[in-house]
Amino acid sequence: MAAEPITISSQLLTTRPLADSTIDDAKQRGVLIKTISFIETEPIRTAEIIQEVEAALLMRTTVVFTSMNAVDAVVEIMQDQLPDWQIYCIGHTTKILIEKYFGPDCIIGTADNAVALADRIIEDELADEVVFFCGDQRRPELPDMLFAAGLLVTEIVVYETIEVQHKLNESFAAVLFYSPSAVESFFRNNTLAAGTLVFAIGDTTATAVRKFCSNKIILADKPGKEALAKKAIEILAVN
Repeated sequence: MAAEPITISSQLLTTRPLADSTIDDAKQRGVLIKTISFIETEPIRTAEIIQEVEAALLMRTTVVFTSMNAVDAVVEIMQDQLPDWQIYCIGHTTKILIEKYFGPDCIIGTADNAVALADRIIEDELADEVVFFCGDQRRPELPDMLFAAGLLVTEIVVYETIEVQHKLNESFAAVLFYSPSAVESFFRNNTLAAGTLVFAIGDTTATAVRKFCSNKIILADKPGKEALAKKAIEILAVN
């Protein structure tokens, strides 16, 4: 006997790719996920940046990562070296990458967002200075908080964020955003219907959305894009 066809009751737009298992699970529950990226990231490979990273690799120092893109960019330059770093980082995906390339023992502190990570670094009082690997559109909260607490912060910008323009001609029950830069790029050419739900990875992304619309915004319960997607699926599958 042939299986009954799946009826798609809701369409969800994610602005970053998700795991195939998440997309398949959503489909089984009547939620169709469409992926359209509104930003791309590119590592910066100028001679100056390469020299700065290589110099940091030789230092015994405290390092901060708040982005998986920064980790990837540094690892490309690092190659087979294993620096003597104490690392603070955002949890979940970024932490997993750091454990893979630097080892789990180098991580001395994590948090769910940049503000909480800055608080952790200040409270630990383990470093007077840090090297912050970041992108060209990094948020100011973490370095500003560390400066205000008297820490010396050396920022090394190792990747750039590039907007990718899309004009959408369809409606979605919900849209998932993972960064303020993706929000900015999305709303350059698009608007949201009043009933479209917005799912945001955190407060800073939600704040960016509020500049462009008054739609209901639902925040992630846990860090990570898959957790945000699963929350959206749960809500759309019920409705």
